[in-house]
Amino acid sequence: MLGLDMDEFAYCDKSLPYHVRAKDLLDRMTLVEKADQMGHGTSVGIPRIGLPPYNWWSEALHGVSNTGPGTHFDSVVPGATSFPTVILTAAAFNQTLWKTIGKVVSTEARAMYNLGRAGLTFWSPNINVVRDPRWGRTLETPGEDPFVVGLYAVNYVRGLQDIEGQDNTSDPNSRPLKVSACCKHFAAYDVENYLGLDRLHFNAKVAEQDMMETFNLPFEMCVKDGDVSSVMCSYNRVNNIPTCADSYLLKKLVREDWNLHGYIVSDCDSIAEIVKSHKWLDDSWEDATAHVLKAGMDLDCGDSYKYLPSAVSQGKVGEADMDKSLNYLYVVLMRLGFFDGIPALASLGKKDICSEENIELAAEAARQGIVLLKNDNETLPLDATEINNLALIGPHANATDAMIGNYAGIPCKIISPLEGFSAIGEEGVSGFAGVNYQMGCAEMKCQNDSMINSAVQAAKKADATLLFVGLDLSIEAEWVDKEDLLLPGYQTQLVTEVAEASKGPVILVIMSATAVDISFAKINPKIKSILWAGYPGEQGGRAIADVVFGNYNPGGRLPLTWYEASYVDNLPMTSMALRPVGDYPGRTYKFFNGSTVYPFGYGLSYTNFTYERKSEEMSIDIKLNRLQHCHNLTYLDENYQQDCPSVSIADLPCEDEIAFDITVQNAGQRDGSDVLMVYSIPPKEINGTHIKQLVGFERVYLKAKESKKVNFGLNACQSLNIVDVSGYRLLASGLHKIVVGDTALQIPVQVNYNR
Repeated sequence: MLGLDMDEFAYCDKSLPYHVRAKDLLDRMTLVEKADQMGHGTSVGIPRIGLPPYNWWSEALHGVSNTGPGTHFDSVVPGATSFPTVILTAAAFNQTLWKTIGKVVSTEARAMYNLGRAGLTFWSPNINVVRDPRWGRTLETPGEDPFVVGLYAVNYVRGLQDIEGQDNTSDPNSRPLKVSACCKHFAAYDVENYLGLDRLHFNAKVAEQDMMETFNLPFEMCVKDGDVSSVMCSYNRVNNIPTCADSYLLKKLVREDWNLHGYIVSDCDSIAEIVKSHKWLDDSWEDATAHVLKAGMDLDCGDSYKYLPSAVSQGKVGEADMDKSLNYLYVVLMRLGFFDGIPALASLGKKDICSEENIELAAEAARQGIVLLKNDNETLPLDATEINNLALIGPHANATDAMIGNYAGIPCKIISPLEGFSAIGEEGVSGFAGVNYQMGCAEMKCQNDSMINSAVQAAKKADATLLFVGLDLSIEAEWVDKEDLLLPGYQTQLVTEVAEASKGPVILVIMSATAVDISFAKINPKIKSILWAGYPGEQGGRAIADVVFGNYNPGGRLPLTWYEASYVDNLPMTSMALRPVGDYPGRTYKFFNGSTVYPFGYGLSYTNFTYERKSEEMSIDIKLNRLQHCHNLTYLDENYQQDCPSVSIADLPCEDEIAFDITVQNAGQRDGSDVLMVYSIPPKEINGTHIKQLVGFERVYLKAKESKKVNFGLNACQSLNIVDVSGYRLLASGLHKIVVGDTALQIPVQVNYNR
């Protein structure tokens, strides 16, 4: 015991504002002590002033993880709920689900903190847009659409951070936090290791148009709408400047324009990489620490801020800059109750971790995300009472760790496909002979065909055959980008030979994050049905079985375009442009109109849905004043003209709403969920715009033959805007269209300007 009277320290006075308390704490520190608190694990505390140590690095990407030293599992807390990887949860297109998962994860995280097994600051979610189908970290993200990625971020962050009844306060910097979330990796980060060029050395050359339209948008939504309390800068450079040293990105955009209420942290050892890998400006350690601190980076994941006292003594940076960053850090810890506690959360404990309700939510998330890609002759769902012998074949047929992906902790209980199908099969008829499991490949890369024959023999005897193939972390992961879009090794041969020999129907299940060109299976008449299951989390085997046997009607939609393998033949990952450039095709559904295996948003159901809406045109008439000026646009036809082509949305009140309702009917015989996906299409005369962009979606559950009216209210500026080559976000005049899904249901919206 140090014998300190903590009542004498103003930073412990709960009656004072957080920023005042934080200043009092900082004023008691020496220069070296301040630097010691600015590394994720070097924040060792200062006993003489009663400051306890704290490790800032914990992770909660899809459940509480033991990646990062701030969290650990042991006999007291042996595991936590492991939800599907984010790419599959995103495929549910269900904002309520996303937020609910966040709530459960933060409940388990806070319970682990109370038990001394976790921190309070979790560096999740990953909200980088998937630009290239080879990117190894696709499994961590919500996909290729920046609007979807942004909405996922807002909902998951709100689920993690918000305390019920205190989610909105007059002073956001005093709003209590359940845990602190972190949106990462800012910005334009999506290369791991491509042809020897890795993320530590990559210089992303990005046009301002693409930065605004795609790469920055999810982060802007996360900060503005999610009120996230941390943002992480990335390893790469953007247009020659390391992101962690870019004051425009960090200080101007994140801190000032978007108004971050929290701190900015580096990806781990980013300062060291600025010195060693980027060799930026030939910086010394003192130069680099000064540059990133002045750019707005408050916390170093690493220990490079130990050079700050030297940088201060050399006149490269001021101690006041350190004070500003430390104030941001300690205000966040105060909002988390690190010093005072939060009584409403104090009772959370072991009973709140791995509860039956949480495990069931993990199963439900997987079920909602699974996408039905093919279902010839309504082969699915299978009738368990008619199957006596079931063949489960493939390297994922008994998947366990592969289903929880990366940044995963220790799951409560993994149910593999083998276990899930065995359980449901046994519930069928008394004559059920069981599941015949054959690996087909010794490992995911399937480097030889030695196990294919035994798989073929099993399929010959089975009433139905399920093939589980795909990818895993040996093929797509952090530090590992894919080389192509094909199934690895002999997997295609395995699928083809088993399908040819199979006595009963063949169902192909793909576990992957990124797109796989399975055109051969799509056109193979012997393969009746195809499911994409992402990496479905700890309850994945149960969820897939529920879908296959009809206990659940699939309603997921692809959050990525599934390109043909040739798409990447002459397209380097390092080309950052979204729009077509020369011989390079466009990227994502917004800018690519070539042929695909399956398009973004694709997904079938065991039932059929129809949409109806009264046909009527809408018009938005905007009267401009003398301070609102028109912007020119480039048209496909140089003779085409508009009196006022467009106006910057920054100059508009943006109060016009496009309100409409869609009546959706389940026209089939089974209950099920449908995702209404609403796109906007800009006036066809404008050159260089997106083909279409998603502006709204809603997942709706309908009983057989039931109808529901779904209301949409779209802000015209947000939903109809385009970004021009100069980086202006504009509302163009002319005929826009609102389109529902891939149907013919279109709503014309005419935008007119007059004075």
